[in-house]
Amino acid sequence: MAGIVAEACDVLLRDGGVAHIRPLRPADRDALHALITRSSPRSAYLRFFTGGTASAHAYMDRISGPGYPGHALVALLGGLMVGVAEYIPGPGRPEAEVGILLDDPVHGLGLGTLLLEHLALDAADSGIEDLLATVLPENRAMLRVLNDLGLPVRQRYAEGQVEVRIATRPTESLVTEIEARAHEAERNSLAHVFTPRSVAVVGASRDPARVGHRVLRNLSEGGFPGPIYPVNPRATEVCGLPAYPGLASLPGPAELAVIAVPAPSVLGVARECARHRVRALVVLTAGFAEAGGREAERELLHICREAGMRLIGPNCLGVVNTAARLHAGFLPGRPPAGPLGLMSQSGAVAAAVIERAGRLGLGVSSFASVGNKADVSGNDLLEYWEDDAATRVIALYLESFGNPRRFARIARRISARKPIIVVKSGRSASGSRAVRSHTAAAATPDIAVDALLRACGAIREDSVQDLLDTARLLASQPLPGGPRVAIVGNSGGPQAMTADACERLGLVVPDLSHATAEALRARLRPAASVGNPVDLTAEADAADFAFAIATVLADPGTDAVLIVYTPPFGSGLEETREAIAAATTGAAKPVLACLAGHDGLIDGRVPAYAFPEQAVHALARAVGHAAWRARPAAPAEDVPGIDLTAVRRIVAADLAAHPQGRWLDEHTAARLLSAYGVRVAGSVAVGDPETAAEATALTGLPAVLKATGPRLVHKSDVGGVRLGLRTPEQVRQAYREMAARLGPAMRGAIVQAMAAEGIEMIIGGVAHETLGPLIMVGLGGVTTELLADRAFRVPPIDRAEAGRMLGELRCAPLLHGYRGRPAADVRALEDQIVRVGRLMDDQPGIAELDLNPVIVTSDGTVAVDARVRLAPAPPLPSPFRRRLR
Repeated sequence: MAGIVAEACDVLLRDGGVAHIRPLRPADRDALHALITRSSPRSAYLRFFTGGTASAHAYMDRISGPGYPGHALVALLGGLMVGVAEYIPGPGRPEAEVGILLDDPVHGLGLGTLLLEHLALDAADSGIEDLLATVLPENRAMLRVLNDLGLPVRQRYAEGQVEVRIATRPTESLVTEIEARAHEAERNSLAHVFTPRSVAVVGASRDPARVGHRVLRNLSEGGFPGPIYPVNPRATEVCGLPAYPGLASLPGPAELAVIAVPAPSVLGVARECARHRVRALVVLTAGFAEAGGREAERELLHICREAGMRLIGPNCLGVVNTAARLHAGFLPGRPPAGPLGLMSQSGAVAAAVIERAGRLGLGVSSFASVGNKADVSGNDLLEYWEDDAATRVIALYLESFGNPRRFARIARRISARKPIIVVKSGRSASGSRAVRSHTAAAATPDIAVDALLRACGAIREDSVQDLLDTARLLASQPLPGGPRVAIVGNSGGPQAMTADACERLGLVVPDLSHATAEALRARLRPAASVGNPVDLTAEADAADFAFAIATVLADPGTDAVLIVYTPPFGSGLEETREAIAAATTGAAKPVLACLAGHDGLIDGRVPAYAFPEQAVHALARAVGHAAWRARPAAPAEDVPGIDLTAVRRIVAADLAAHPQGRWLDEHTAARLLSAYGVRVAGSVAVGDPETAAEATALTGLPAVLKATGPRLVHKSDVGGVRLGLRTPEQVRQAYREMAARLGPAMRGAIVQAMAAEGIEMIIGGVAHETLGPLIMVGLGGVTTELLADRAFRVPPIDRAEAGRMLGELRCAPLLHGYRGRPAADVRALEDQIVRVGRLMDDQPGIAELDLNPVIVTSDGTVAVDARVRLAPAPPLPSPFRRRLR
């Protein structure tokens, strides 16, 4: 057969089931005929029009036989072929006819849409511009699928049929539709995990110390409302519940199975679950990939995928959903209900977070310990929590990112509605990396994580304590409208500490309005200070606090109120807490308190912190998150002058010639960058003193001479750069001196025209193996590493984001005219940042890139030194192709 394009993959169906999509094989002939035999006459008629099943069988012989000119995909569900989709290119035109046949029982599960998505992408990659589908008017379901795909569609009615023409070029509309469909499927698949109608515990031991017993007891005592089936072949009863020797003997179906048997038995249990149509597994057992058992873990995942089961773990603590009274794990206690959705890769961290959150009054909506993340990961859980009404804040403890690009897309969408707080372990560098560019040296994996989380609006915290401090505020209070904080307290020292902490973290403690100050002065004790902070003095009672809080809340110049109370002064801790609760009921602004030495929640809604720094830290995080949400959505920007095809050819040709990758020579690097509109100074490669002198006729004078060679990284440090050469003789002599000094390390040189005086900046990029590309901009030149004035982002970057990057730099005033110097062309610099971001995002084969320096003048920018390293890299995962990892 011709044109097998797509690779095999698993996909989620609308109901949460799992199907397998792969190219058609000649050996599929019998399965195709079986599909036709099972199809109803109406389905065969709608697909093949006339001729009945005989024509359909004959067609399947052609599609699976030699010389078939089309491209076909098949879908399997539980090993059974349930769908086939194809396109056949037309002669001499970039269009193809498309057709789909689905097994009757899978109609309505979104499988036809999935097959169409994959077909359209494969067709686009093969140069097909339009897919043509001929549909009978009564086939409304197929017409709806074609029109809702997310690609441009044109319809024409003729001769009793509807011709539907679909443009195959992927669009942003397609991404939106795909993400919506993927979200629905993910949510429905995880409903089998978090809201099952029945649970089986396989390995439900009678020994109270064993994991299986603890899980069963947690389920039973937690009040799970559905059937609970202990599975233990050596017991008739466990925890007062009838026990069963195996899944085959259960009196009813088990939607969720929690597996707590020894590792060698897990695969057999998983196969038994598959036979009995269990929809989800939670494998608590360790001894898989984390202990060297990667093959066993792969087989476990294969069993689950083929049977359409979602898998939590292995090597995990289990799952909890307080709203469903599901406690399918072996945590030491049952978490109280609350607004926090929690995922953790570490069981120990999860136990600590849940225990501490409970003591602080912050309950859990649902929790998943994902362990080895063989299947369900943080990305999947984010999709579930997005629509979960019980979850107001999402907290993740991560040790790794499985698919950072997908995480960024999902998290960006969810962060606009619900805060996501992340603790990512591994801030310190582990091992050394062989990097030879300024950017790669500066852009550590931890900086890449920061940039990734910042780009999608997630809040990164360093510790569990910080996570819980921030979560308490975000879960219980409205977001602040700005950074202006009013501080009200009864002790000058703690209030001063609070104000200092605000200043350090970018919050503002403004003067209160005249009206507010006068209202406070008229009611408070004479010794009180009515500035900001408002010092009520140690004699202030609960009524004073209540009045002052209500008054500063009403001040239009404040965005949040922070109460600082030092017990036992005034009316005492309990009365003051009651006063705070009463004064803040219904407040439209966030209110938080520092009750010296006491953590928790006041009245279940006002977060209280033991120390001022905790409170200010949480408030600063809330202010930053609110500012990210308030940022207007950037319109899609067209970046002209990008020749994607040319860059792909350059990268492919160079990697073919140098399979291990290399630093590009100056000419090739300049061609690659120029294809994306990145302006690089013209240069002439030379190999001896005479050609160097002659090159000045092309470059002009004054000239610059730069040594070239694979080991010359910091050329200025070793005398490999000479500036301001005014005559050909000076260039000739400079080459001789440079060659004598550098010896064999110098393989040649380039001659350039001397650039105009300007501000030296650096623009760089690096592709992290697991986190993807990262872009850097900063002060450039020979001091770039010494001064370390730089900002980082995850691409793609629009012009507004490029401007924000520049605004973060300490050197930013230089760009806008400093001490009488002319302002630089900041827009041109932003444009170059955007283009480098696009280049790094589009081309995974670019491992490192340095433009240093980029000379920025009032007339534009030019990179006078460009270094690019290529390295073999897998193709980027397409955001247009739905698939399970």
